Amino acid sequence: MSISFNQDSVFNLKPIGLDQVRGELQGLLIAGEQPMQAFKTVRDQLIFTNKRIISIDVQGITGKRKAFTSMPYSKIQFFTIQTPGFAEIISDSELYVVFSNGTTATFEFGGKTDIGLIGRMISEYVLR
Repeated sequence: MSISFNQDSVFNLKPIGLDQVRGELQGLLIAGEQPMQAFKTVRDQLIFTNKRIISIDVQGITGKRKAFTSMPYSKIQFFTIQTPGFAEIISDSELYVVFSNGTTATFEFGGKTDIGLIGRMISEYVLR
């Protein structure tokens, strides 16, 4: 499933190290911008920088074609986080974001994702 700001959900985003972020991302970053957290599906990636959320949608059989989508934190109207419940079989967290242009995005994080850290990071940049 591709990562998009125009679809309802992205499932099973798994945390990855910043060293695993696709090299093409460096060409998009502005002066002073740094990746803070990164996640992936099978081929796609979602990166939270200190300025915005960037999705990398790998397309086609070869994966040479990629779509990059960027949404700055300054355009977030509001967001909701949902933490996993106690002793759930499938421990996942969700982030729901509404941007000022009406676009919404829902991201589902699996594994040991600290959704509170993501919420604090977004708050830090939205509430400035």
